[in-house]
Parts: sequence; C-alpha cells; structure tokens
Amino acid sequence: MHISFLIHNAYGIGGTIRTTYNLAGTLAEQHDVEIVSVFRHREDPVFAPGPGVRLRHLVDLRKDSPGYEGEHPDYERPATVFPAAEGRYKQYSALTDRKIAEHLRGLECDVVVGTRPGLNVHIAQQARRGPARVGQEHLTLSTHKAALKLALRTHYPRLDAVTTVTEADARTYRKLMRLPGVRVESVPNSVPAPPVRPADGSGKWVVAAGRLAPAKRYDLLIRAFEKVVAERPDWRLRIYGAGAERARLRALIDRLGLYNHVYLMGPAHPLDPEWVKGSIGAVTSSLESFGMTIVEAMRCGLPVVSTDCPHGPAEIITDGVDGLLVPTGKADAVAAGLLRLINDDALRRTMGQAALKGSARFDPAEIAGRYEALFTDLVSRGSLRGSLHRTRGALLSGAIQAKDASRAALRRKGAA
Repeated sequence: MHISFLIHNAYGIGGTIRTTYNLAGTLAEQHDVEIVSVFRHREDPVFAPGPGVRLRHLVDLRKDSPGYEGEHPDYERPATVFPAAEGRYKQYSALTDRKIAEHLRGLECDVVVGTRPGLNVHIAQQARRGPARVGQEHLTLSTHKAALKLALRTHYPRLDAVTTVTEADARTYRKLMRLPGVRVESVPNSVPAPPVRPADGSGKWVVAAGRLAPAKRYDLLIRAFEKVVAERPDWRLRIYGAGAERARLRALIDRLGLYNHVYLMGPAHPLDPEWVKGSIGAVTSSLESFGMTIVEAMRCGLPVVSTDCPHGPAEIITDGVDGLLVPTGKADAVAAGLLRLINDDALRRTMGQAALKGSARFDPAEIAGRYEALFTDLVSRGSLRGSLHRTRGALLSGAIQAKDASRAALRRKGAA
C-alpha cells in the first residue's frame, strides 16, 4: 500500500511526532510510506524519519530559505477550513487552507492519515475519492471544546475510520459522536525497544519526564517527594522537560528545602539513557490522553507509580504487577506508592522485570500490525464499493442504452 501521513510539524518534538515516526518507519518495511508536514521551521527534523520514509512539507517557515512563506499575504488571513476551535488558529491560515487542499486533491495513495482534529477535517472535506480516509485522535474527545466537537460531528462522517489511543476514548467516541459507517478503533501509541541495557533497580533515583505544564501536576510530585525524603533521604528525584511551569516548580523546590533532592533537568533527547539511571518512574498527571512516558519508562525496566487519571494509565499499568496506580491529586497516596517500592528492593526489581516484559506489546511492530490490518480492510472495502459502483453504473448505462434502442425501433416501425 501507499500510505500518506499528514502532520502539523514533523520537524518539532512531541509525542504525536515521535509515534508517527515510529509507526511510519515500521510500516515502511512493507509499504510505500510518506510523512507530509504542514509546516517546516528548521532544516533537519529532530527525529530521523527512518529508511524508506519520505518526508516533505507544504509551508516553509525557515526565514533563511528561498522558499520562505511566513510573509505571504495569505499567511496573515485566517483559515476557513481548519477549525479555529482546535486552538491552532494562529498558525493555520488561508495559505495553509490552500496548500493542504492542493495536496489532498492531488494525492495518489491508498490510505491518507490525519494526526490531529483540524487536519482530519481537511481530509474529510478535501481528500479526493479513492483513498481510505483515517483520522487519528492523539488527545481525547472530552478535552475538546464544544465548538470543535460540533465541527468533528459535522465532518467526521466522511472519514472511513477514526482511531484513538485508548479504548476508554474509543468508547466515548462511539457513545457521543454520531458517525454512521465510520469505524472507531483503539490503537495505542508505539514505543520502540531502547538501545540501552534496562535498569537493574539499584539506582536510588525516581525519574519523571514530560512537559512542565499544569496538567502534569509536578507540584504534586514534588510535595509527595517531600514526604519520601523525610523517610528515605538517600533517594532523589529527577524531572526532565521544559515548559511554562518551570519557575513555579523551582520556587516550590526551594521553599520546601528540596534543592538537594529534586532536580529540574530540562529537556533530554533521547531519554532512554536517563530512564535507566533510575529505578522508579513517576507520573502524577490529572489527565493523560495516553501516557507515552509511562511506556517509555516501562520499556527501560522501570515500574511506574502513576495517578489513576482518566484514559491512559490504567490501560498500560497492571496495578500491583508492573507498577502502581494511586488516587489522582493525592500527595500522600503518591508518596506511599513511591515508598512501597523504595523500601522493598525485591518487589521493585520484580515489578521492573514485569514492566519490561509487559510493555513489549507497545512495540512498533505490534502497533504497525494492527494499523496494517485496519488499512488493508479499509482499502479492500473501498475497492469493493468502487467495484459495486462501477457495476451499478454499467448496468444503468446498459438499461438506458436498451431503452433508447427500443424507442428507436418503435420509431422506425411507426415510420414504416
């Protein structure tokens, strides 16, 4: 199959970008695969596309590039196709409307895959007839604004399939969205096996990673770690990532006197070498659409203590087997979960081994296989619909020709 992914910016960094590269690279072992980036703002992508994956862009935002389009008059005009309610309206414009439309109408492929709601709307409206149209949901339906949900309910019926990263979100889509004839499937994100030896459980470090954003609740983790330090001052916490919350978290660390125990490490790529320095992963989010960092930590042999927040963690962690799920928003519960693993070396190592084994189900080969089965079925169904359409057309044409011939014969008979 020829499979084409449409993504916001393949030259940036983030979970959707990582998982798209993982999936495309694995599918490219058997199929013709391309990633089409709406925007390009740097010369080289952060993540390597992998052998066999073509990468191209639609709008060039590199100021030193001869193809720079950031000052094009249409770039200043608002988009009318990409839904403003998606929250990216300042980046999308009349220029992107036109560029995406031209791309989709001329696209020759078997499957076209959108990777965010606004791009899925473009595909639903503008992709030519023929390719199977698939819209991925990398967040959750419940986090979208009412105006965006209305736009999706209006346009998504033209898609062939919608995929979510959790079964919980797939159930929400099936229950709340009226999408007759559209397949709604849950397919999790993929995380490759790390190119490092897994953690052995001996390092006295708890590791967390992700955007320093309010939803990640790193303030909760820091407060929980104050309770950990009171009992086990030999353990420390590293938090990797960048974001608007950094100054506030830094102030909290200083105020609690944890500057020798809690470290804001900044962003790191790759993260695998940092995970394996630790022995426990920690996630304290109030909401997760999936939980990529949970899987990343588990693939490095770390059991994860995570809040049991909506959607992701409970579909990844088997509580008490390869990690611990604790109540959301409770610092005491987070601290108790961490101390349970910190104070029991055998349990920590056993859960780490279980995490390593269980997380193999998120390997790109496994996830690509599920997508390949979905794409194959959609393409075959599309071919069948096309064949039936052509057959009906031929039968109708034959009937019209026969009717015309009969009328002509009657006219000749009357003339005689």
